[in-house]
Amino acid sequence: MAIFDDELARLNEAVLQMGSLVEKAIKDSVQALVNRDNELAGSVIEGDHKINRLDVEIDEASIRLIALRQPKAGDLRLITMAMKITTDLERMGDLCVNIAQRAIELNKEPVLKEYIDIPRMRDIAQGMTRDALDAFVKRDMKLAKDVIMRDDEIDDLKHKILSELLFMMTENSSIICRAMLITFVAQYLERIADHATNIAEMVIYLIEGKIVRHTAILP
Repeated sequence: MAIFDDELARLNEAVLQMGSLVEKAIKDSVQALVNRDNELAGSVIEGDHKINRLDVEIDEASIRLIALRQPKAGDLRLITMAMKITTDLERMGDLCVNIAQRAIELNKEPVLKEYIDIPRMRDIAQGMTRDALDAFVKRDMKLAKDVIMRDDEIDDLKHKILSELLFMMTENSSIICRAMLITFVAQYLERIADHATNIAEMVIYLIEGKIVRHTAILP
């Protein structure tokens, strides 16, 4: 049993390590855009292989635990949730690569407008990711629900950005290309927040055994 507990602890640690890399990628990809830093954008793109490698390693470790240890219901739920969480984290890493690629493209052009709401979206999405993983480790239902409720803030900011950019494009058609690239960044950040929400919903399932996707979450 002690060996199995150690293996579960290592699995948790690997999930947190992957989450830490994703958090950094969220931060750095937007920072590369705001600071017009192509080198930082390149490091985000290059660093994605570390996230992908951990995704594979965690899946392999989880399958091995299921096959060799035949875990009971609670532990089995934990292991399967770890696999699902890393799938969301891997996709978040891919979205950070997309942001970094858009940053490199936008950095070739004059700044369209000061980036204000994009960094705000980044901060919320990064915080949601960190708190969703903390909720997973601590089995914190309240924190998981708080993450889910914050998704509306991201959605509101995205709609605000898209409305502003649409107005600017109607006023000046020459900026359409740059405006569309910024639109993509906002959409990528919204998807990152959606994946953080998925993780929080899985935490609730882990604690309660209750599937809350596509249902209203009450405080």
